[in-house]
Amino acid sequence: MPTQFQPRVTALAAVTLLLSAALSACGGDSKEEDLSAQKLSWKDCPAPADSEGGGGAPSPLPGGAEWQCATMKAPLDWSKPKGDTIDVALIKAATSGGKDDRIGSLVFNFGGPGGSGITTLPAFAEEYAKLRTRYDLVSFDPRGVGRSAGIRCEDAEQLDTYFQQDSTPDDEAERKKLIENVKSFNSGCEKNAGDTLGHVRTTDAARDMDLMRQVLGDDKLHYFGISYGTELGGVYAHLFPKKVGRAVFDAVVDPTENAEQGSLGQAKGFQLALDNFAKDCTSQMADCTVGDSEQDVKDKIAKLLKDLDGKPIRGLPPRELTQTAATNGIAQALYSKDFWPYLTQGLEEAYDGDGKILMALSDSMNGRNEDGEYSNIQSANVSVNCADDKARYTPRYVEEKLPEFREASPLFGDYLAWGMVSCTDWAVEGQADHPDVSAQGAPPIVVIGNTGDPATPYEGARKMARALGKGVGVELTYKGQGHGAYDSKNKCVRDAVDGYLLKGTVPEADTVCS
Repeated sequence: MPTQFQPRVTALAAVTLLLSAALSACGGDSKEEDLSAQKLSWKDCPAPADSEGGGGAPSPLPGGAEWQCATMKAPLDWSKPKGDTIDVALIKAATSGGKDDRIGSLVFNFGGPGGSGITTLPAFAEEYAKLRTRYDLVSFDPRGVGRSAGIRCEDAEQLDTYFQQDSTPDDEAERKKLIENVKSFNSGCEKNAGDTLGHVRTTDAARDMDLMRQVLGDDKLHYFGISYGTELGGVYAHLFPKKVGRAVFDAVVDPTENAEQGSLGQAKGFQLALDNFAKDCTSQMADCTVGDSEQDVKDKIAKLLKDLDGKPIRGLPPRELTQTAATNGIAQALYSKDFWPYLTQGLEEAYDGDGKILMALSDSMNGRNEDGEYSNIQSANVSVNCADDKARYTPRYVEEKLPEFREASPLFGDYLAWGMVSCTDWAVEGQADHPDVSAQGAPPIVVIGNTGDPATPYEGARKMARALGKGVGVELTYKGQGHGAYDSKNKCVRDAVDGYLLKGTVPEADTVCS
């Protein structure tokens, strides 16, 4: 089970089986090579690797331009920069503007941790067409993800079982089984990742990005980070404050929280999103089909989950919809208001004994496609989180914390509390209680918080802005629903972000968009 819900919406798209080749950690020996001087060989992009989610090669850009892909070599161990290397996969859409208008590269990280930039940037490219008029749009698979020494912890059959398990144990036997499953998953990560497991921290990825900046030929790193990408961007700004260019953080992770506080914050955030869904359904529809009142909507969902704990229903054959899969599916639908109609329909059908829509939503969260094959998003997610987070929580500690989590969210509290055991037996020591993002000397960084964000609650934006330092973090508030703000197409948000990235105009601090 993941340590937390994935902090980034992913499309309900096909994903394919992880390849053993993606597990290779070492791409060669660079003892005599200056990696900052390497030349990238850009070529037309192939279809995404199985570990990236699979599917076809990215469609041509408007005007017929093709996506270009390349591989950058980076040190496996940044404390030994002339040692063995790993391959970091990159993708680029060259600017649509003229040479004189080009600012440089704009590097994206869409979150996770564990999300593949190789597949995500083309999927969302239309959203960033205006930014492409002055930038080459660039993204990448961070180390441990996809083609960048991607980590695979279990095979597809094992993952089917793992994601169907009872993740909210009610007695000693269920608790024992959960812990055994987590240990087995973690052992698989250690076995399959080898030396890579100790070198997938966010600080490692941040150093990769500075090497990327140099290899791309940019004096400064212009950056757009979303969700976990804001944490990565904050760590980069801390390590390389003088190298930060124009940067935007959207759907902001709270850098002051440890793993427990982050999970508790998500419990509150997803409960708020569920409350907003229930309110929307009962206020916007003459006859809300999943409840007669806001409380009735939530009560019926709670009853569904309780019933599924003892008796799963038909899902996507041959699998059944379990309590865990239903909880995961509901959470996935709360990432975006655009997904709320799917949640309504999924609940309607589940009440009648058909769980296929909720299971499809859960599969999307876990990176599983309809053929039963998985990307490595969850394996990478756990690997990066456990390498970053110093805390190791025991089952006894979780049990003591359950009342607090249940108060934060009657629906998601248990699930997120028990998710804290994911790193208990991890083979690599966690780095810190929380990331250091202080970035004195960096230029302004625009930090956007969404008041209705379930995965990265709104309060995190202000804490990030303060942690970056005076004169660095510039907070902007979006009064909306869902995870993130720029993709909402809100004109106020778009104008502020585009104005900064394209013209260098820093928005007024504490701007509010609604």
